Amino acid sequence: MNLTDLSGTFSVFDVAATLALSFVLSAAIGWVYQRTHRNISYSQSYVQTLVVIGMVVAVIMLVVGSNIARAFALVGALSVIRFRNAIKETRDVGFIFLVMAIGMAVGTRFYLLAAVATAFILLVVFLMQRFDWFKLDIQRQVVKVQVPPEARYQQDVADVLVRMTLEFELVSVETVRGGALTELFYSVRLKPGVTTTEIIGALSEINSGQKVTVLTGYDQSDM
Repeated sequence: MNLTDLSGTFSVFDVAATLALSFVLSAAIGWVYQRTHRNISYSQSYVQTLVVIGMVVAVIMLVVGSNIARAFALVGALSVIRFRNAIKETRDVGFIFLVMAIGMAVGTRFYLLAAVATAFILLVVFLMQRFDWFKLDIQRQVVKVQVPPEARYQQDVADVLVRMTLEFELVSVETVRGGALTELFYSVRLKPGVTTTEIIGALSEINSGQKVTVLTGYDQSDM
């Protein structure tokens, strides 16, 4: 049975196959995301949204078909949507694009392409997670130290870092408490055997008792 009275471009089988396959492939993507997720920012709602996005994009592609006017109308309608939740990890953006691409392939009835692409890309994701591809073994920390605004305090901090780190880099300088203090941000690599407690103690001795913070997991920290 064809739905010619509605669009003239797809059959009932096309609708059923598109919805079923887009659900199965999007659910597989969501499962792989769950299995390979490592950090504390996991969200069940996000994974469910991945499945919904894959199905919705597939339906949109069915609606659009090869009708250019309909495509522009949908672009205009979807442009009013605003998302308020920030993406917490860059890999999350990749999974969103993946389900969108798979939804587009299924919606345009490239069923084999969608299935093969999903299997291959998810295999790559598993391999990257299993063998820690592109892992940076260098452990870095962020040191935030507040000092009085006099220039000699910044030099004292630098002297401590020379003594206790393999390398350090001044990332930024900010004024706090209305200019009464200066907050220095450093990216550092501690020397072997030097603990964060020791560097905090050393910096506390020369900054007139102001706040000292050491952040580990440099690549996950928002300075």
